[in-house]
Amino acid sequence: MRSFVNIAFYISLGLLLFSSCDSNRVFEKNIAIDNGIWNADSIIKFNMEIEDTLQPYNFYINIRNSTDYRYSNLYLFIDTYFPDDTHARDTLEFLLADSEGKWFGKGFGKIKESKVLLRKGVHFPMSGHYVFTLQQAMREENLEGIEDVGMRIEKTE
Repeated sequence: MRSFVNIAFYISLGLLLFSSCDSNRVFEKNIAIDNGIWNADSIIKFNMEIEDTLQPYNFYINIRNSTDYRYSNLYLFIDTYFPDDTHARDTLEFLLADSEGKWFGKGFGKIKESKVLLRKGVHFPMSGHYVFTLQQAMREENLEGIEDVGMRIEKTE
């Protein structure tokens, strides 16, 4: 009985520490890519409400790729739609592997997970409803080996 109490205590402590480590997260969502094939016309959309324009935020892109992915990088179009109906587009390159083919992402087996910093210490210019879209920009109609794509926004100090 005593060992069960000890185990329950350590599991509870671990869950508490795990949940408190992510207290800065404001938004995180990952979208599965059908059959790991991302069509060039397929746009992934994220909606969020922002109230605090004084708080700085870090933006991350989450990428899960298989080791069958043929490239060491991934180009994305990232569109931001602001509450005042204006729009901005960025084209960004994310490195997923080094020049010798070693994956930067974490994970065992064929799936590698990368959390790539997109912007650091960003302030939202206005409160309200924001829409972010991601589209692959690899000049290949059907990009094979990208399993999931997501976005994470967290508060910074």
